[in-house]
Amino acid sequence: MSLRRPRVLSTSLLACAGLFLGLIAARGQIAQTPPDSLNMRYANGIVAIAEDHIITVDDIRREIGPLVPEIQKQSRSEKEFNEKLEALQEDVVQNLIDRVLIIKDFHSDEKRQVPASYVDNAVSETIITQFDGDRSKYLAYLRSRGISQKDYRKEQEDDMIYGYMRQQKAKSASTISPVKIEAFYAENKDRFYQEDSVQLRLIQVTRAAGDSDDVLRNKANTIVSELAAGADFGDVARKYSQDSRKGKGGDWGWQRRSDLRKEFSDVIFNLEKGQRSEPLIMPEGAFIFFAEDRKHAGILPLDEVRPDIEKALVQQGSRQATERWLEKLRRNAYVKHF
Repeated sequence: MSLRRPRVLSTSLLACAGLFLGLIAARGQIAQTPPDSLNMRYANGIVAIAEDHIITVDDIRREIGPLVPEIQKQSRSEKEFNEKLEALQEDVVQNLIDRVLIIKDFHSDEKRQVPASYVDNAVSETIITQFDGDRSKYLAYLRSRGISQKDYRKEQEDDMIYGYMRQQKAKSASTISPVKIEAFYAENKDRFYQEDSVQLRLIQVTRAAGDSDDVLRNKANTIVSELAAGADFGDVARKYSQDSRKGKGGDWGWQRRSDLRKEFSDVIFNLEKGQRSEPLIMPEGAFIFFAEDRKHAGILPLDEVRPDIEKALVQQGSRQATERWLEKLRRNAYVKHF
């Protein structure tokens, strides 16, 4: 069966074309060379050979360059930066080797092909987004890298193949049986314990200079009277509250008991869904609480956590399937490190 334009393969490759435009775009920018020891470690500029493909120091730098600023942010010392950079270099080398092997695996089936139109579209998109639609800038970039347009098109095609193959391998592990989900839940119930929590709204009346507790309570009771008459708590909060969530109708979202001051939690967690408190007088002001919803402490039911378990198991299965596949490719490949 010809795969020049097969429905499944073409659709997946088209999706990967979009997915990996970020990777393609990154190659449309000349990254600043990060400080490293690559020249010292690889005197001839060759890092590894995978099959018939040479991986060079420049290849590693091109992949690492955009990531260096984030490593610098995360590092608290030069030593930590160098350690993180070296670990990243090792990861990049392995990823580039795996990339070669994955692309070779794609071409092992002669029926699989990337339609030329996909590559045309990827190159055109790169020229528009990365070079402001200026073809001369694009050609200048190719010259700066010492590669031809044919070489660059091959890079784009390889990006699509790499993304497509990994995506297909991930899909192979995307079906999780109900039995497996139930077994995971039974074995890991402690992971699904939820603390007491409340979906909280509140109204705060700030204590003015010289306000006694009685004065403050009278102000709060005026508000309580409106609520008792049937006014919506959110509307009343927008009208009277003096806290930072006034514009949101006093909505503080879901709050756990352990997140709140004891003076507040003792009042709030005596409320059931739909109940409001009497004014709580504190040194900083008066507070009226409303429990929009409640979740009581305990193990969440399976039906509530089933989607999360399924997602976690799919991710786990995808990682395992991908790693088994890569290990097989590595065992059967020629790879030499320098």
